[in-house]
Amino acid sequence: MHDKLTKQDIALMEKELEDRRLNIRPAIMEEVKRTRAFGDLSENYEYKAAKDAQRKNDSRMRYLENMIKTAKIIDEDKGRPGGAKLYDRVTLWLPEDEEEMVIQVVSTVRTDPSQGRISLESPLGKAVLGARVGDVLTVRVSESYAYDAEVRAIEPADDDGSAPLLPY
Repeated sequence: MHDKLTKQDIALMEKELEDRRLNIRPAIMEEVKRTRAFGDLSENYEYKAAKDAQRKNDSRMRYLENMIKTAKIIDEDKGRPGGAKLYDRVTLWLPEDEEEMVIQVVSTVRTDPSQGRISLESPLGKAVLGARVGDVLTVRVSESYAYDAEVRAIEPADDDGSAPLLPY
């Protein structure tokens, strides 16, 4: 399965990958070399911690390389003309809870529900993309549960790169 990513997502991943290759990895390698000289490796916590950091960094690099290689680039302007697009700030009224919420629909690698960034693959993200002000959406969470949301406002926005990549 290919992840749906924007050009900005790919750029952020390439930037992180370059930093990990050119800065983080050499520093970790130096730490492994330094701590190896402490002696008995079976009881050398510093060496084990350095090796663990090396494994985590190498794993993250492989993850980023794979994501970049297999990504399906999507258009941020996807949706109906005049409707909500990726990164637009959308104000929703939830009658069931009697509250308003503001969300941004983002790619799967930059979600953060606590900050209002909702995945385009989520039920809410799918419902909101293309919606217009005044639309009442039915968000189907599962076969047995759905809720309504009314689009109250759409504030056009672009991906400014401020939403960080998920750690994994």
